[in-house]
Amino acid sequence: MPMTLAAVSLTALFQVVQNQDWGYQPVQDIGSVRAEDPLWLALLRTPLSLFVPALDLPVWGALAQVLLVFGIAEICVGRWRTLGIAYLATLAGTLYARVGIALGPDSPFGLPASDAQVVDTGPSAAVVGLAVYVCWRYRAYWTGGLVVVAMIVEVMIKANLAGKEHLAAIAAVLVLMAVQARRGRRQDGGVEPRPGTRSWKPPIRS
Repeated sequence: MPMTLAAVSLTALFQVVQNQDWGYQPVQDIGSVRAEDPLWLALLRTPLSLFVPALDLPVWGALAQVLLVFGIAEICVGRWRTLGIAYLATLAGTLYARVGIALGPDSPFGLPASDAQVVDTGPSAAVVGLAVYVCWRYRAYWTGGLVVVAMIVEVMIKANLAGKEHLAAIAAVLVLMAVQARRGRRQDGGVEPRPGTRSWKPPIRS
């Protein structure tokens, strides 16, 4: 799992550096995202923000999440697809923060204006998105459903920025899954493949 090990190492490195007097500001400059930042700057920082652990959470949690979920995803769906889905989920959360603040706290999907100043970093949105995607690909629907339900319960208990970003990440991955499923049905002529076959055709017997 070379990509996963590199991600764990990068996350650990950022944690060490940002806790130094000389390292905090450089890490903020390259990987810290806030909804109040200009959009172009947020988009530029988003890829690295995934690997910057949140300062108010224990770093071992972020490292364990990356090692376990990124590792399983890299083995199951490949390195580049894992990175792509992780970035999609993180980007969805970053963009949602701006939409939520624009909607305001009176909307069920809104956020208070003060959340515009919250530092938005960490791998949690990517981890949630990857977990749901891998469960779908390998038909672990109960496990995937539990992940989604857990994120909904999290928002019901504490409707903060992080919880709602997790839901935004799941929504983005669900859209991706729907597109891939639709494309797969078209390639198969609209017929679901039977177990043990690669298409609608019967298995070849020797």
